[in-house]
Amino acid sequence: MIETIRSIRPLDIVDILIVSYLIYRTLLLIRGTRAVQMVLGITSILLLYFVSAYFELQTLRVLLKTFLGSLLVVIVILFQAEIRRGLARMGKPRFFHTKQSSDNDLEEIVRAASLLARRHLGALIVLERDNGLRDFLEGGFRLDARIQAELLLAIFQTSSPMHDGGVIIHKQRIHSSGCLLPLSQNPNIDKRYGTRHRAALGLSEETDAIVIVVSEETQTISLARNGRLTPFKDEAQLLSTLKAIFFPGKKASRRPRSPRSGVKDAA
Repeated sequence: MIETIRSIRPLDIVDILIVSYLIYRTLLLIRGTRAVQMVLGITSILLLYFVSAYFELQTLRVLLKTFLGSLLVVIVILFQAEIRRGLARMGKPRFFHTKQSSDNDLEEIVRAASLLARRHLGALIVLERDNGLRDFLEGGFRLDARIQAELLLAIFQTSSPMHDGGVIIHKQRIHSSGCLLPLSQNPNIDKRYGTRHRAALGLSEETDAIVIVVSEETQTISLARNGRLTPFKDEAQLLSTLKAIFFPGKKASRRPRSPRSGVKDAA
């Protein structure tokens, strides 16, 4: 044992630490996503292979060996969304992150979501973070407008030609509206969620974007992040959550304006 410890070089320790960090980051990346079930499935196949080898179940062993021989290709196919998201995050480390939203912008977005919910108008509002969303901007309506609750309210009116799809906030501006978002393929999504919520989850699974989704049926405002959907009934709580995401460590100093300010509710 002592000889083994003495034979360990400083580079070996560095090697172990790097591998441990990569495993840790991978686990964080797939936590709470459908990838967890796929990892468990692959692990079960590996265990079954060792069992078949131990008990000399030749037919099963050959079959599993053939499958495991293509495991790398299978992993790339099954985890393409997670791999893409992970590589994108590696390409843009957190210490290069720039604040994309100000307090006023977040307050306007929350006020807009509240107004939309009160008027039974569905909406998808995407807040870009580190991962670029250029692929999802194509086919949308380019606006390049200042973030205002009234403008967001007008966009998602059912009479507006831009109300279908999502609005993408890029660099403190309403960049585009009517953008098509990828639908989540997670089979475990609650059946009560429709296309709008699936689109919010789908984008949050592929990127680190924050997606605010407003339900026209239930008037519920939800936030999609990292493949998870969190409903909010309180406007202040939603604003507090957004500020914690975009300004970690910064204490909230302002309360959201009333949803009645600037826009009157219909009688």
